[in-house]
Amino acid sequence: IPKMGATGFGYRVAEGFGLGVTETRPGLVPLTFAEQELAAIRPMAGVALPARVSCAKTSFEEPLLFTHRGLSGPAVLQISSYWREGGEIVADLLPGRDLAAEMAALRPEAGRQAVHNALSRFLPDKVAAWAVARAGLAGPLAAQSNAGLGRLAQAVHRWRIRPVGSEGYRTAEVTLGGVDTAGLDARTMEAKSVPGLYFVGEVVDVTGWLGGYNFQWAWSSGWA
Repeated sequence: IPKMGATGFGYRVAEGFGLGVTETRPGLVPLTFAEQELAAIRPMAGVALPARVSCAKTSFEEPLLFTHRGLSGPAVLQISSYWREGGEIVADLLPGRDLAAEMAALRPEAGRQAVHNALSRFLPDKVAAWAVARAGLAGPLAAQSNAGLGRLAQAVHRWRIRPVGSEGYRTAEVTLGGVDTAGLDARTMEAKSVPGLYFVGEVVDVTGWLGGYNFQWAWSSGWA
C-alpha cells in the first residue's frame, strides 16, 4: 500500500524473472458514487446500520456506514474486494425481515402515523425518510396500498446501486492482486522457476477478509 511507503519493487522483481503478476488494485476500501447517487447518500452521512451487501453471488452481512463520499463500513469494505468497475452492488438494509408484511401488520396500531414515522420503528430516521421518498410514498400508513408497501420493501431490501470507483489506496486496507501463486511453491513460497527467490505477504496475490486475516497471511507466509 503506497501510503505505508510500499512500492512496486516486488512486482518488478517477479516480472523480471518471468513470474506472472496479477493486476493490482485497492481492496477492503470504501466505494464512491456519481453525484446523483451521492445527493441521496449525503443526508444519511454518519448513519450506520446492519445490512447485507451483495455483488454477484458474494454477500456480506455486517454494518454499513453512509458517508459524505459514499458508502463504507465492514460490509462495503468486504464487498469492495469482489466489485469491479462497471458492476453494481445490492444492499438489503433490513436483512432477515419482511418489511412489507411488517408494515402491513402495523396498520391497525399505527395507521394514522406518517408512513415515514412508522418505518422509523425499523430503520434510522434518515434512512426511513430516504426509503419513503425513493418508493414515492406520502401520507399516513393506513393510506398505503399493498403495492406501495411492496415498493417500499423493494427500496429497502433490494437497493441496487452502481459505484463509480473507490477511495483508492488512501483508505484501502490491502492491495488486491500481486505475484501469481501458480508460480510459487505453496510449502515454502519459493519461486518454482527461480531457486532461492521467495515472495511473501502483501506482494503475493492473496487477500483475506477483514479481521486480521491479512496480517496472519503475512506472518504465516514469512514463517514458511
